[in-house]
Amino acid sequence: MANKRVMVTGGSGLVGQAIKAVVEADPKSDETWIFLSSKDGDLSDMQQTEALFEKYQPTHVIHLAAMVGGLFHNMAHNLDFLRVNLHINDNVLHSSYKYKVQKVVSCLSTCIFPDKTAYPIDETMVHNGPPHPSNFGYSHAKRLIDVQNHAYHQQHGCMFTSVVPCNVFGPHDNFRQGEAHVLPALLARIHKAAMEGQPSVTVLGTGRPLRQFIYSLDLAKLMIWTLWNYESVEPIILSVDEKDEVSIGEVAHQLAKVCGYQGRLEFDTSQADGQFKKTASNAKLRSLLPEFEFTPLEQALKETVHWYTHNWMSSRR
Repeated sequence: MANKRVMVTGGSGLVGQAIKAVVEADPKSDETWIFLSSKDGDLSDMQQTEALFEKYQPTHVIHLAAMVGGLFHNMAHNLDFLRVNLHINDNVLHSSYKYKVQKVVSCLSTCIFPDKTAYPIDETMVHNGPPHPSNFGYSHAKRLIDVQNHAYHQQHGCMFTSVVPCNVFGPHDNFRQGEAHVLPALLARIHKAAMEGQPSVTVLGTGRPLRQFIYSLDLAKLMIWTLWNYESVEPIILSVDEKDEVSIGEVAHQLAKVCGYQGRLEFDTSQADGQFKKTASNAKLRSLLPEFEFTPLEQALKETVHWYTHNWMSSRR
């Protein structure tokens, strides 16, 4: 297929920048990639969204744009996360239908899965119960992408699909305290403590919750593979293996080691832990792409810390 034009919403963020790095490392002559940021237009506004589709005429869309945040930001703003993301997703998907986009790959999150469920979770379990109350606004908005994908396919034959990554981290993340997800928030605090010689760093919560972490460059490669090779409206989980699940406390200690921090980590057990675990199965991915090799966590942490060390002054912090 000639002249593929791929428009990436949220192109300046963590995953968008990773996709850009992967694409630029191995450019294809028949592919044009357009990376949008919020500066290009407000995707929660239908007129501005349609103007972008009119301008760039994409044949394919990777939809990453969203209002996102960590546990405490979600807990304080569930309504905002619900309303803003509902508008963004509806505008992007309907514009994709209107402008005859051949395929859309939207990015969901493992937090959409039911709070009370059996583990490991898989793609068939998305709608089996309410999500964790800490982020129900964001979770329901993201779930509805899956509902819309099926509805557009049923009514119009659209190939709109979605991926469900586990916790993503890497260069270009959001490191702002109060907004950031757990790993970048910890990295920023530990890096600051190491630079300033602080005797201790506070980790919010007990450190016991378990998470699977995927390096943004690995996720980028898998999303590009999904765009060109995965032909189903059913979601697909993009996650490291179940055996690679680690505790928040373990990640904090690994970050301290990589940052060269010699002080104490103190766990504030009065703070919320959020969901204890959300172990995801990547069996579907492994059945389709069995040889994919994920970057080991320690190496990925080293590369992320190296990037942050050289860019922290200008990063989102």
